[in-house]
Amino acid sequence: MAFSELHRSGGQLRLRTPSKYTALFNVMLRASDLGVLVLTGMIAYWLRFETLDIPLDYQRNIAAGTLFAVLVFNTSSLYQSWRGSTLSAEYFRAAGLWTVAFAAGLLFAVGLKLAGDVSRVWWGAWYAGALVGLGGVRLLCRSSAALVRQQGLDLRTAVVVGATAEASRIVETLKRERWAGIRVQGWFSTPVDNGRIDSIPRLGDMTTLAAYVEERRINQVWIALPLSAQSQIDTALAALRHSTADIKLVPDLFGLRLLNHSIGQIAGLPVIHLRDSPLDGYGHLVKAIEDKVLASLILVLIAPLLVLIAIGVKLSSPGPVLFRQKRHGRDGKVIKVWKFRSMRVHQEAEGKVTQARKQDTRITPFGAFLRRTSLDELPQFWNVLQGTMSIVGPRPHAIAHNHEYKEVVQDYMQRHRIKPGITGWAQVNGLRGETDTVEKMAARVEYDLYYVQNWSLWFDLRIILITAIKGFFDKHAY
Repeated sequence: MAFSELHRSGGQLRLRTPSKYTALFNVMLRASDLGVLVLTGMIAYWLRFETLDIPLDYQRNIAAGTLFAVLVFNTSSLYQSWRGSTLSAEYFRAAGLWTVAFAAGLLFAVGLKLAGDVSRVWWGAWYAGALVGLGGVRLLCRSSAALVRQQGLDLRTAVVVGATAEASRIVETLKRERWAGIRVQGWFSTPVDNGRIDSIPRLGDMTTLAAYVEERRINQVWIALPLSAQSQIDTALAALRHSTADIKLVPDLFGLRLLNHSIGQIAGLPVIHLRDSPLDGYGHLVKAIEDKVLASLILVLIAPLLVLIAIGVKLSSPGPVLFRQKRHGRDGKVIKVWKFRSMRVHQEAEGKVTQARKQDTRITPFGAFLRRTSLDELPQFWNVLQGTMSIVGPRPHAIAHNHEYKEVVQDYMQRHRIKPGITGWAQVNGLRGETDTVEKMAARVEYDLYYVQNWSLWFDLRIILITAIKGFFDKHAY
């Protein structure tokens, strides 16, 4: 089939663009929550006193309560993607968090004697009004999302593995619950199937699954097999080991209630999230803003240094000041990474990439200084502004090395689920330089995957701070 031929000849992962609408709805929801808390505080005062000439004491209490709510909301899972959760579940989560924040704000006001002669009726009206408002904005946001998805926008594509009763239920539920925005393209058969799904086409079997997912840029793979079919589940996971699609296992749990298990829901269907994209929605937006703001600021600050380095490179040996290397970016898309040239101009054999080694004769003396101090990487801030890299993330490896190591290092390609970075958790922990053994590469990948799984804005800022303090000089960099 053309799928497998394309997969073999391309040798690359296909790009899947994160939804801009998901990030937009998330921002709308956050802004609406903030507006609701302030507005309901003002409305409660107007209902109580029939004026909007709000005294300073009330303004302070509204500000304190809203601040506590922002802190509580943003340190919870409230703003994670709600594509798979019900409106009632999200509302009760928001109501509970608002109750905690309101109680904290009230205690803060009483403890610091900010409450003064503030009306208890106003306190109660504000609390109740905010509960109604938080539910209203969520209903409005979901309705807007449903309208967008009815126009064919902000959709996720999915395929189902298996033809079990659970697989049929998945298909019918996702067709019925259009607000979830998930379009099932078809199903793939397995040797343990005892039926078929007539409402969607059969797309192939386990041998064509991975190629189809990559060529069609499928966002989600739903494995609907009984837990007794462990070998088939393993086969599907092995086939998709280089894919960046979200993989969801839907075992026979519809009649069971399990304790101490983390099971999510999508359109009311219980799923075990085997693999999810770490930076979709709000996280993607936060990291994009972080990258653009910091990269712009840093480039302005280091502009004189860039000029001096360019002069040094030009004087060190004949050749261009900058050069670009092909690397894999997010979801395996090939990108071109900028660097200051640190080696003498030379020609590599086709398809071969020789790593720099200690006392490598290709490296100029000035280039050796640049590599030891990581100053040769500074032009990559331009990659950050272009959107092909992040300031913090797994370092991009040569494409040839990716093809080599993905077969021998477990979960190697999962580091490509986010944008590569100028610096990373592996680098600040000393894992830099030549990776001449599988063990060295495996250790670097382990740190990269830890970062992917534990990403946060604060984690990024911590890595940037460590890099600024001690990351520019490393005995392993050459």
